[in-house]
Amino acid sequence: MIQYTEPRRIRIFTLIWLGQLVSLFGSGLTGFALGVWVYQRTGSATQFALISLFTRLPGLVISPLAGAIVDNWNRRWAMLLSDSGAGLSTLVIAVLLFAQKLEIWHIYLAVAISSTFSAFQEPAYASAITLLVPKQHLSRANSMMQMAESIARLFAPVLAGFLVVTIQIYGVFLLDFATFVFALVTLLSVRFPKANTTTFTKAGKGLLLGEIAYGWTYITARPGLLGLLIFLAASNFLVGMVEVLVTPMVLSFASTAVLGSVLSFGGSGMLMGSFVWLWWGGPKRRIYGVLGGQLLSGLCILLAGLQPSAPLIAVAAFVFFFSQSLIKVSSQTIWQRKVLLDVQGRVFAVKRTLTWSSLPFAYLVAGPLADRVFEPLMATDGLLAGSLGQIIGVGSGRGIGLLFITLGTFAILATVAAYKYPRLRFLEDELPERVEHETFVY
Repeated sequence: MIQYTEPRRIRIFTLIWLGQLVSLFGSGLTGFALGVWVYQRTGSATQFALISLFTRLPGLVISPLAGAIVDNWNRRWAMLLSDSGAGLSTLVIAVLLFAQKLEIWHIYLAVAISSTFSAFQEPAYASAITLLVPKQHLSRANSMMQMAESIARLFAPVLAGFLVVTIQIYGVFLLDFATFVFALVTLLSVRFPKANTTTFTKAGKGLLLGEIAYGWTYITARPGLLGLLIFLAASNFLVGMVEVLVTPMVLSFASTAVLGSVLSFGGSGMLMGSFVWLWWGGPKRRIYGVLGGQLLSGLCILLAGLQPSAPLIAVAAFVFFFSQSLIKVSSQTIWQRKVLLDVQGRVFAVKRTLTWSSLPFAYLVAGPLADRVFEPLMATDGLLAGSLGQIIGVGSGRGIGLLFITLGTFAILATVAAYKYPRLRFLEDELPERVEHETFVY
């Protein structure tokens, strides 16, 4: 019988985190290499963009089902299944490429399969953290997760560009497969403690549809969590709009080299935020971290739209991503502390589906909104050229600047409104803490 003392549980989490960090970095290498391969052979931005669509959409669709399965299964085996499926997909692509039989549709299918497996990995990983890490250390554990994502986002493309030249794309795929193997070894080398059983464990049992729906029922029965869910979906919508529009806004007055510098400097803000929250642990009232981070994000979006200035946008991007890390760490800690462990798979899957589904909508409306509404308003002969144009400028890109100012203002007002909603502001006071025992037995 294994005694899962606090130090042992933290060591297990650290080992699992290391494996997932290496795997995530490998996935970043492959993602960059795939994009280069597709664009070089097709010259089509649409086919390039479809990779992102197939990477995200299948996982979102299947996520509620995956969450129900995770709650009825061992978290470690769910993560093993996910990493195995993603690794095999990468290996198949590498074999097809080496045999010179790789087609575009093979890539779409492979990333869709990998996305499907990731739907099991994310709720299993998030709830495994709750299982392994004591409540007082959850913020730091989530900061480590955020740090892993930031490291992969910042450094994987740079290294991938070097590796594509030196070991070619075949080598990149094989290296990614090796990172999946490393993640599997870390998972196979440990055991997870069992989750405690509560009266909620059997809630929704029976029909699979009932189990899937229970995640939504659990959230709606708690107005504070529902308010937080809606707030996070709105936050992701703003992030999606910014991601789509910052590139054309910067390129309207600067070179691609300047754009790369702005994006790299901005992305480093998330990594810096992860280090800060790991050291500090975040605010004691996590909801203030969510609301404060969003308020700061809105201010940064507004400032980025004021003038066509690369230094201004770079600083705004840095602080924006810094504040986004605070939002993610604080909100994830709230969910882990307030949702019972044995239903976290279902609840986290519903949360993931609804919060991330706002991103495709943002991608869909951002371009037409900028091109057909805001850019004409700020053209040299536009309707607002003689008024707002005297402050923020006119011409190409200034319409996107006005849209940024509008989005930033909306974010600030929405945050103030959310603060005024007592169920959200007092969420941590009204919902009981998840019960945690100091030791677990496998």
